Amino acid sequence: MTDRAFEDRSLPIDVRVEDLLARMSVEDKVGLLFHTFARSGTLDEGVPPFGIPSIRSMIVERGMTHFAVIGAPSDGRAYAEWHNAVQRLAADQPLGIPVTLSCDPVHHFNENPATSWRAPAFSQWPEPLGLGAIGSEEVVSTFADIARQEYVAVGLRAALHPQIDVATEPRWTRVGGTFGEDAALASRLGAAYVRGFQGEHFGPGSVSMMAKHFPGGGPQKGGDDPHFAWGREQVYPGGRFDYHLEPFQAAIEAGVRQIMPYYGMPSGTVYEEVGFGFNRSIITGILRDKLGFGGIVCTDWGLVTDWPGAGPLNPARAWGVEHLSREERILKILGAGVDQLGGEHCTEILVALVERSDVPQARIDDSARRLLREKFALGLFDDRYVDAEAAARVVGSPEFRAAGLRSQQAALTLLTNAATTPVTRRLPLRRGIRVYAEGANEVLLAEYATVVSDPTDAEVAIVRLEAPHDDERVGRFHAGSLEFPAGVIERVRSLSAAVPLVIDVYLDRPAILTPLVELASAAVVNFGIAEAALYEVLFGVEEPQGHLPIDLPRSAGAVAASRTDVPFDTENPLFCFGHGLRY
Repeated sequence: MTDRAFEDRSLPIDVRVEDLLARMSVEDKVGLLFHTFARSGTLDEGVPPFGIPSIRSMIVERGMTHFAVIGAPSDGRAYAEWHNAVQRLAADQPLGIPVTLSCDPVHHFNENPATSWRAPAFSQWPEPLGLGAIGSEEVVSTFADIARQEYVAVGLRAALHPQIDVATEPRWTRVGGTFGEDAALASRLGAAYVRGFQGEHFGPGSVSMMAKHFPGGGPQKGGDDPHFAWGREQVYPGGRFDYHLEPFQAAIEAGVRQIMPYYGMPSGTVYEEVGFGFNRSIITGILRDKLGFGGIVCTDWGLVTDWPGAGPLNPARAWGVEHLSREERILKILGAGVDQLGGEHCTEILVALVERSDVPQARIDDSARRLLREKFALGLFDDRYVDAEAAARVVGSPEFRAAGLRSQQAALTLLTNAATTPVTRRLPLRRGIRVYAEGANEVLLAEYATVVSDPTDAEVAIVRLEAPHDDERVGRFHAGSLEFPAGVIERVRSLSAAVPLVIDVYLDRPAILTPLVELASAAVVNFGIAEAALYEVLFGVEEPQGHLPIDLPRSAGAVAASRTDVPFDTENPLFCFGHGLRY
């Protein structure tokens, strides 16, 4: 028996929350309201590009207990052992509040330190855009349930996804993380995703989902991204603001526990022209009051503090309130109705604001209750540790990896195939055919074909490409023109003059394929696929099953003329939403 009622698992959660809250100092409560990066695999190293100290110092000195894991240990056992070390450190603190670990997506192919991580230990699935190409709630639920099991096995109990933005601006850097251009599809799949991760009944086996980016990050002016000052504006020339709310309404109805507003600021609307995380008209007016969301709201990362070591990500994403001090920014965020500051660890500023009565204790208690209730509901106070041996078996199990490979193949979308009859079609290829390849692993290809070094000796050429992007300004944020460089087009042209050509394009944005498909005998697009799995489809062991979850524009001019917030608005698309051939 304990005199600390919050440790008594037989009591109702609300009773335990109130007991614990009464025992907490201002510093303890404030620590709950911060959720930032922590480097995996260590207790004592920080994250230098973002100016973030070690997880040990943030737990011991700042009372923080929410961390988004950056990077990934090499296997499930190592991940679980690190998690348990973090929880032991937290248990040694006076109140022993358990840590909640979260992460960006880790099951896909894209890797960007600010948005996602490739984690080879886990099963690997197509990008969310590929799940949109499959279009099946059952497949998404299967993915989410498998990912949930892998997360829980290593101690990840919250997720900074799904990304349920509607991709109405083709040039936007984040299209690959969405389910596509159709709000109804994003609503169906987003709800299935939430239910798969959180389970039928939210509790100790669940992962708490943080849907993003409210109120929909798709309508970015010029396709730029608000991680950067030049991309801060979201515009609605077609008047379709409410269209982008539809997936969030569906996620709320599915029971989503947390929501993240985006960095962008609305321009030319009735709403205040400040970033959504500062925006009371958006957070309280729409999310809380209109949509009825009572869960946790956490800002996107770094609205308050600059990151001097992070290159173009240096300035705080305080769009519309750049002139405010850090104290004033925090006041505006809390005044908007937000519970947590993502990517921040400046707890001393908020403590000082409370001590000066600039922020009432009751306001801190309101958010602290939500955050504590989530920890209790997840069962972290009752069983914070995980079984490292079980994690070794669960994470990346053969069964889970096989399911991921099947979904990669199912997402593959066949755009063209020379002719419509089995006699004249180019795909599937014949086993043993002489193949010249570019962008391919010849060892893997040789399992199916005779690989030759001269295209004039080949019966067919396979060329693997990525959707075009400009890395010079924003690195791994794939931005810029959707047109392939002239050099790529000329190379494809020269190959097509010598030999029939099969083109495979990794599609993380809706590339302009117009000049390429005219030169190819067959064209497919993938949304993240292991190369061996690709060849199984090209050589007919499996079949492509995908349908485009977006329009593919015919020209850059059509993209520039389209309205940023309106779906299916590029004139005369080369391929329309839903297109996908079969063998």
